Amino acid sequence: MSKQSAHHRNPATSGIVGGSPAADESPARRRSWNGTDLALIGVFAALTAASIAVPPIPAGNILGVPITLQTMVVALAGLVLGGARAFAAVGLYVLLGLVGLPIFAGYQGGLGVLAMGSAGYLLSFPFAAALIGVLARPALRRVRKLTTVTTLWLFAAATAGTVLTHLCGIAGMMLNGQLAFGAALVADLPFVPGDLVKNAAAAAIAVGIHKAFPDLLRRPR
Repeated sequence: MSKQSAHHRNPATSGIVGGSPAADESPARRRSWNGTDLALIGVFAALTAASIAVPPIPAGNILGVPITLQTMVVALAGLVLGGARAFAAVGLYVLLGLVGLPIFAGYQGGLGVLAMGSAGYLLSFPFAAALIGVLARPALRRVRKLTTVTTLWLFAAATAGTVLTHLCGIAGMMLNGQLAFGAALVADLPFVPGDLVKNAAAAAIAVGIHKAFPDLLRRPR
């Protein structure tokens, strides 16, 4: 065999000369989203919008910010899609709501929601979903070994996203509601128990989804 022929068969140079298309298209090497990724982004954006069908529960705070199911769907998006796709899905949801679709809590939409007490929570959603996805990824690398520890890890990742959402929510209430930090913190506290329950449910659901569809883990994140 000539040196030139050996060079053409060298895997290290396959991406330059005569490489194998199958190797270049492997999941580990793929960097762009395909139709499945875009479909998942659309599905979770729609699922987040559909979550407003569950009636909000008054939280008793002075700004009227209710308890909704949206935070659970945001957490689930991060745990299932990973950071980048979750950011895209939840960001798409927020964008569509801001341009006027009535897909926010209470069937509201439009830029007017940015002046409401819930603005900080809402704007945090894409970033919380991305954070959750990034933190969850290490626990999901070995899909065949999903255990109770994995579920606890996912719960912790979702809770980290919740902390970010609550910090942004408190800041939003301070800005739009002219509340002092202490008053905004008190207004935020009623959301904590429910969000922890929703995080636990999202973690359990995510484990089941990854067991059923392990290919989700091999998509770009």
